[in-house]
Amino acid sequence: MADHYLVTGGAGFIGSNIVGALSDRGDIVHVCDWLEAGDKWKNLAKHVVADFIDPFALLPWLDLHGKDLKGIIHMGAISATTELDGDQILEKNYRPTRALWDFATKEAIPFIYASSAATYGDGTSGFDDQQSEDALEQLQPLNLYGWSKHAFDKYVARLEKNGATVPPQWAGLKFFNVYGPNEYHKEGMKSVIAQAYPKIAAGEEVTLFRSHHPEYEDGGQLRDFVYVKDCVKVILWLLENPGVSGLFNLGTGEARSFKDLAAATFKAAGMEEKIKYIDTPVAIRDKYQYYTQANMQKLRKAGYGGNFYSLEDGIHEYVQDYLSKADPYR
Repeated sequence: MADHYLVTGGAGFIGSNIVGALSDRGDIVHVCDWLEAGDKWKNLAKHVVADFIDPFALLPWLDLHGKDLKGIIHMGAISATTELDGDQILEKNYRPTRALWDFATKEAIPFIYASSAATYGDGTSGFDDQQSEDALEQLQPLNLYGWSKHAFDKYVARLEKNGATVPPQWAGLKFFNVYGPNEYHKEGMKSVIAQAYPKIAAGEEVTLFRSHHPEYEDGGQLRDFVYVKDCVKVILWLLENPGVSGLFNLGTGEARSFKDLAAATFKAAGMEEKIKYIDTPVAIRDKYQYYTQANMQKLRKAGYGGNFYSLEDGIHEYVQDYLSKADPYR
């Protein structure tokens, strides 16, 4: 018998890739999201979806159908690190996560939710996915989005510290810089790869931010770039290993520069490199991260043995199998 899963944010970037993987293996998938205007619906066009649930109608839907769920994968949120409306962040990020956690706890349903590497702030406290309340108190997110994710991680840590009842399995995933198919609706929040490829294909130059830090060359700012297909593999592994719970980093464990990323995109497209550097906008300059790198030891110790795409291999597949095609959707 096929299993039922709820994926919130299921029409979004990571969410739609999860929906695709579950649908491909024959599961019954219920999606909660707004499609809005534009082409976001195309993220789901190739997959079988049982229900499309309006987020405002989610709790009544759960009251009727929630007991049938094998798991809840909660990816829905405002993901823009530039969002400045705190009330919207609470309404879309924190409160729904808390409501779903409470439901999963009450009905004993596995619960996987999206945290973020943005919780680490400028990285001065490291990138270790410790989940104790004391460890989390050392982190200082630089923006509202990161704070909203961190606030829920801390709430879970307090529950665990107090010995409260929690879902039978739970996992908070601290996603690092995810790229891959179905991110096209994210506009300015798309990966540099997705933003650069149309320019590269047209023979134009690509712009990267100039460094304003003496320890980093222009384009030398470092990120842990992770292919979305690797993120999906980890989530499927968690669903298949219900004894694994906790707060986990989800990156590759290797920091690479934006210059490396641009060079790999030019190479995958078969084009000569043309890179220009521009000043980082003043509005984000004091909140800019120059280095992120996931410590992946905790996930490995939990038993995950899958390989991760190298930056070059992931970009090559993304460009060749998706971005260069008339239909770039997963």
